[in-house]
Amino acid sequence: MNRSFELPPIIEDLVKARNALRDHYRASGLSFTLDGNLLGDLGEALAAELFGIVLVGRSVTGIDGHASDGRSVQVKASASGRGAAFRMVETRADHLIFFSLDVETLTGIVDFNGPEAMAVKRLPASWVGQRSLTLGQLRAADREVADIDRLEMIR
Repeated sequence: MNRSFELPPIIEDLVKARNALRDHYRASGLSFTLDGNLLGDLGEALAAELFGIVLVGRSVTGIDGHASDGRSVQVKASASGRGAAFRMVETRADHLIFFSLDVETLTGIVDFNGPEAMAVKRLPASWVGQRSLTLGQLRAADREVADIDRLEMIR
């Protein structure tokens, strides 16, 4: 299964604008990383485009959309080389997709595509605030996913 993909060309404009901003404020030492809500929204848009996920908006905490077979899906994305942060929520999705994005080369990789439970079992049973799984933990969990439990990439 090919896990690599190119980011949509429109992202190049965003990266160029970020780079111009970073260059303008170079003396400040700020890096202007593309992360947080912007990257989360980009991850959801990519999941819709690459996997046909129908997004639900902000209406359900812990669920970003649904696959064509009805599975609920949580989408996470990072451009920092780190893993994914999780909150303690009442409702967990059936499925998790985690993207690592490289905004410099305008490419991405699907690092996890499987049942969310297989990833979050690596977290403590209970916590307050956020807890993270490293990229290594996500990739290790992904190696345990059976092909039948993966969502098929449509593009």
